[in-house]
Amino acid sequence: MTEHFLGKELGKPGFSAADEPVLRIQPGTGDTIAFETSDEVYAQLHETHDMAKLTAQINPITGPVYVEGATPGDALKVTIHEIRLKDYGWSVSLPGAGALQDVMGEEMFTRQVPIDEAGVHVTDRHVFDAKPMIGCIGTAPAEGVNSTVMPSYPQGGNMDLTECRPGSVVYLPVMVEGAYLAIGDIHAIMAEGESSFVAIEAEGTAVVSVEVVKDLALRAPRVETEDEWVFVGLGDPVQESIQRGYEDAFRFLVDDNGWTIGDAYAVLSAVGHSRLGGPTGSGDPDPLHPLSARGAVTIHKVPKSIL
Repeated sequence: MTEHFLGKELGKPGFSAADEPVLRIQPGTGDTIAFETSDEVYAQLHETHDMAKLTAQINPITGPVYVEGATPGDALKVTIHEIRLKDYGWSVSLPGAGALQDVMGEEMFTRQVPIDEAGVHVTDRHVFDAKPMIGCIGTAPAEGVNSTVMPSYPQGGNMDLTECRPGSVVYLPVMVEGAYLAIGDIHAIMAEGESSFVAIEAEGTAVVSVEVVKDLALRAPRVETEDEWVFVGLGDPVQESIQRGYEDAFRFLVDDNGWTIGDAYAVLSAVGHSRLGGPTGSGDPDPLHPLSARGAVTIHKVPKSIL
């Protein structure tokens, strides 16, 4: 097996099939791809405390990778094997963004957060075990460019899901030949819901392998963890997001696993948990918008033990 390393200098500002692929791979070989991500934007904010002085991209994604044989109507199966963190991360407040924007005010807060074998040193007194995850993962849309900041899209994007972690498998719709997979925005640790809109961002490298699932037409991403299937809901307002996520879980049980509609309905009522996912929503704000439930990403969990 081979590991293909893609450096952070290959970062792009959006998901697009118009970008020249930086790598072409045959799926299902067991070869891995290491996507290095950048934290330069946070380093610049730490130095300047001024969004207007930024020269670095916000949430750049490394890629894209052309997956041979992936065609519209298929899905990419992306297995996350490892996330290698560097030796520090960042806590940053962006004025006007996140659920805590009113209490944080207009003055930007930044903190460099050491990461070592003991964990993530968020304060002098609080050291937490690292729980690295991929915030931004997706494929290219059929046309145009998908943002790496917000919203989240049927093809993925900046979903900020804690389930996108080592050991998980992310399924992404394919909208163009080759899929054009790209990854960015690694977090060292993030609370569910991401109150700050930033979490503890960290430069790192995500190591994944890729397969193609033919004729698996998804309308939104889904994630497989060791114990659960996780269905991503996208919609506006948030009630539509919740409904779509539950519908996808329901169809998974009925269409893919042969359940009766009555069994699927009753079991989801009993153990099909849902919650808000990342705060990036499904609308296109201008500029960075406050966190609100409107259009928020939702996730809907089905325990594997029931299948």
